[in-house]
Amino acid sequence: MCEKLRIKAILEGDQRAFKELVDDYKVIIVNTCYAFVHDKDDAEDLAQEVFIQAYESLDKFRGECKLSTWLYRIAVNKAINYKKSVRYRMKRIRLEGDNPMSIPSKDELAQEKIEKEEIISHLHQAINNLPERQRTALVLNKYEERPYKEVAEIMGISLASVESLLFRAKSYLEKYFSNYKNDLT
Repeated sequence: MCEKLRIKAILEGDQRAFKELVDDYKVIIVNTCYAFVHDKDDAEDLAQEVFIQAYESLDKFRGECKLSTWLYRIAVNKAINYKKSVRYRMKRIRLEGDNPMSIPSKDELAQEKIEKEEIISHLHQAINNLPERQRTALVLNKYEERPYKEVAEIMGISLASVESLLFRAKSYLEKYFSNYKNDLT
């Protein structure tokens, strides 16, 4: 169904059209949220909030960008706002006390898995340390594989700004992991 017809149908109360919209975009919206919050349950909750907000404000969608771009923008804003929330910070404090990096056994495969999880954890930490706009551009471009032009539309900035943000983000990550490797040796 074309975007304009789908939007019209949803605005007229067609539940099936809205379900199709959710089915078409759920995976990418959950993945976008996950790239920010690094927790599957939180990402799914945020995706649900994205679709609720989209449903409630669809009449305000002006069609100046693609529907997917509009949904990405809502998802990014929801994820960023969630990370700023007290609820997120309290959850992080509780999780850090759980020590998920303990070694379950001396088995070589378990050790490899732990090392991989540690690297992923450091990557998430490094990404979380990026300034908000750099993090948003990086997540959309690298995790979600959105082209620079679409990242610019989602973020409401110029193409040159996206390129600059990504350059600075990549430079920071290279420096971060260079220091991380030095710490290991």
